[in-house]
Amino acid sequence: MLTDGQTIRRDVLTRMLGKCPTGSFRSVEISKCVPCPPNSNASKTASGICNCLPGFYRHPSDGKLTPCYKPPGPPTNLTLLFVDHISAILSWNSPNRDHTESVLHHTRTTYITNLVYKVVCSSCSQNVVFTPSSDTFNDTKLTLTNLEPITTYILQIHSMNGVSRIIGNNSTSDNEESHRLETESSPVDGLDSETAVSGNKEGFENMRVSTNPAHNKPIDLSQIKTEYAEITFTTTESAILSTVSNVHIVATTNNEVDLAWDKPAQSDSSIEFYEVRWFPKPEFDAINKTALNTKETKAHIENLIEDTEYGFQVRYKTLNGYGTYSNIVYAHTQQSIRSGNNNHIVNDLLSPGWCISFSVYEDSVQMRIVAGATVTVVIILVLVIVVTVWFLRTKNQDDSDKKSSNHLPLPLDYASNEVTTPLFGNSRCYVDPHTYEDPNQAIREFAREIDANYITIEAIIGNNPLNFKNRSYMYMCLLGGGEFGDVCRGRLKIPPNFVQDIDVAIKTLKPGSSEKAKCDFLTEASIMGQFDHPNVIYLQGVVTRSNPVMIITEYMENGSLDTFLRVNDGKFQTLQLIVMLRGIASGMAYLSDMNYVHRDLAARNVLVNAQLICKIADFGLSREIENASDAYTTRGGKIPVRWTAPEAIAFRKFTSASDVWSYGVVLWEVMSYGERPYWNWSNQDVIKSIEKGYRLPAPMDCPEALYQLMLDCWQKQRTHRPTFSSIVSTLDNLARQPQALLTTRSSPENDGAHIMDGQRGHNIFISTDLWLENIKMSRYSQHFKEANLVTAQQISRLTAQQLSDMGITLVGHQKKILHQARQLDTII
Repeated sequence: MLTDGQTIRRDVLTRMLGKCPTGSFRSVEISKCVPCPPNSNASKTASGICNCLPGFYRHPSDGKLTPCYKPPGPPTNLTLLFVDHISAILSWNSPNRDHTESVLHHTRTTYITNLVYKVVCSSCSQNVVFTPSSDTFNDTKLTLTNLEPITTYILQIHSMNGVSRIIGNNSTSDNEESHRLETESSPVDGLDSETAVSGNKEGFENMRVSTNPAHNKPIDLSQIKTEYAEITFTTTESAILSTVSNVHIVATTNNEVDLAWDKPAQSDSSIEFYEVRWFPKPEFDAINKTALNTKETKAHIENLIEDTEYGFQVRYKTLNGYGTYSNIVYAHTQQSIRSGNNNHIVNDLLSPGWCISFSVYEDSVQMRIVAGATVTVVIILVLVIVVTVWFLRTKNQDDSDKKSSNHLPLPLDYASNEVTTPLFGNSRCYVDPHTYEDPNQAIREFAREIDANYITIEAIIGNNPLNFKNRSYMYMCLLGGGEFGDVCRGRLKIPPNFVQDIDVAIKTLKPGSSEKAKCDFLTEASIMGQFDHPNVIYLQGVVTRSNPVMIITEYMENGSLDTFLRVNDGKFQTLQLIVMLRGIASGMAYLSDMNYVHRDLAARNVLVNAQLICKIADFGLSREIENASDAYTTRGGKIPVRWTAPEAIAFRKFTSASDVWSYGVVLWEVMSYGERPYWNWSNQDVIKSIEKGYRLPAPMDCPEALYQLMLDCWQKQRTHRPTFSSIVSTLDNLARQPQALLTTRSSPENDGAHIMDGQRGHNIFISTDLWLENIKMSRYSQHFKEANLVTAQQISRLTAQQLSDMGITLVGHQKKILHQARQLDTII
């Protein structure tokens, strides 16, 4: 908008001076016609600006006297210098450019324009931080931080001409004055200012010359013809397993922020405290950042600046030092509402209008309180109704279970005429499907029938993926496979709307199988259908009303535990292996409480999912042994000798205690990363060695505490072995006290792998420590010292109550110590 003085001045100049010819221009700030700058032209007389020639452009912040330049070519040699899970560094070379293209002369002034670059990243989130952080920059190196792990990013580096500047000093005062005026001026109406930037509308479409140089304002690339180089890269997987995760903003006010986070998934030692730091977003590269320490997984930040975006990061401190900071989470503080100046607050408070507003506000608060109380009462009533309905249904179910439990038959395995009984009591009972005259009845009771139309088979596990486009082709692909059929990966549509689908594993029965094979095949489903535990494989359902017959279970991405460990040999920390072992023990404790004896617990029958959660699987021992050399055949069927307790081999006596023996072998497999137990020994050699007292040696770098747990599981007397519940407690204690895992067996060959009951001088007493070491109970040396038990006579008179008072609570260990203490009577 022109002022009255500018309008009068323009009219006077127009009357007094003639029109400028083509090839020159004049504006209200320049008193005479000036030739067009290089690479521009005025095709009309009386032009107010010279438009750029086609293919040439002028920066939006340049004045009318600055030349037009060719756009530079794309950056060359764009290279990814470094990338990890949260950051990346890029570099490039300047475009190939002639010096004469950037230095131009106009009248007595020399202009030069430098190259600038701009980054375009459509796949970057708002949390990504760029360095340099300005909209355009001159550096040929770019650093990106706060990226997401395992994410693909596509970046474009655009090159363009920067704002022109004067480098020559030959200009007169008129030139300097005209340049100063034209950079401070705005377009004048009637002088074709709408075409003031470019003569090529592809380059600067519908743009006007800025009133002031806007060097720091963002530039819209869609309005400037630029060339760019493009690069695609993918961040790596995070190598740190114990970084603080899920940092999120809980609440924000004008000067306060509440945030929370999750504990690290894995940590070698206990966490002393968490450190939270924060900073305004533009000051990310600042050295000093505000921080506080807290022992909770939440923090309350105060004294922030209102209407400001802050970044927050969290890390933890242990005895080993600090962890790495989490990804940056941003939050924008609110802007406080102010009415008028602070000087008038007292007057406003005393005014009648303020009293009315305060009264309305008080009424509003009362209405909110009443509404909140009403909603609370309604929620409480709904909760009471839900709890009442649940209680009544649970009571009715318990009554029906009590009535039906009196008629449950003993779990007899008619195939081998042997009794499978749990050693330890429980409250829930497993029902053996073999007790049903009609196997289909067990299927109907314990498994859900699934319509085959809701299942899509995608690939046979272990082979190349196959997309089955029709059921007939799928049927032909399933003809090959193992004893019963193939194991496939597929998708299952889930209720209620059957739109969403999940990954599942599909076991199939070969077409044309006998009725007995079908019965054995579905018996495993009848067994799995009775279990519901996070460490036991979950049965989705069965398909029995169409061919092929299928068992549908949850999909475990990493397959069997033994293969998974062999592939990832040495890649896990001991604490991670303990977490996996704890899951297996927890699943077996659940099965033991259900009165179910697995009889084939081995690493090959444990599956691992993507979260490294281990789940018990394969409930069909009598029909499926992976390796024939691992089975010892007796009149009752096949036995996996290397994993089976001595009493089960000798007397076909399977109990929960025999499963504990198998768990000890699984523990050995895990710590040795899938090594085969007893190596290439024959089954007869394994049986004879175990009977003579031989036990597997400790794996390399195995913690002493874990090997002692193996030896406890391999006690010859089954009553001396720990229960699965006590194993879970032991592993929990080890996980909470990682320092106990630092003591390892330095020489596996000399670790006392031969354990002979009644041998090795157990009845020789020299000192309490040596006696406890001989009976493999040296862990309790401190307990005996605190109880002042130093002589053989004192030890020989020990009772179970004394051991409990001393803190020795494991029943198996008590029995072993008391048994050996009685042997001391022979030397007293």
